[in-house]
Amino acid sequence: MRQNLRDNSGNLLGWRQQDGRRINGYTAKGLPVGWYDTGTNFTYNINGHRVGTGDLLTSLIVSGR
Repeated sequence: MRQNLRDNSGNLLGWRQQDGRRINGYTAKGLPVGWYDTGTNFTYNINGHRVGTGDLLTSLIVSGR
C-alpha cells in the first residue's frame, strides 16, 4: 500500500511503499531514498548504510527532496 507524504500546502513530498517486511521511501520525483526493515527495526539509506534505529524514512524523504 502506498502512503503519500505531503507538506502543509498539500504538495507531495514523497511516499512510502510496503513490500513485505520492508517499507521503501521515495521522493516526489520517484527517486528511492532508502528503506525501513520492520523485522530489525532499522532504517537504511539508498546505499544500504544503516542510518538509525526505528522508522526514519520520513526524514530521509524530506532531506532527499
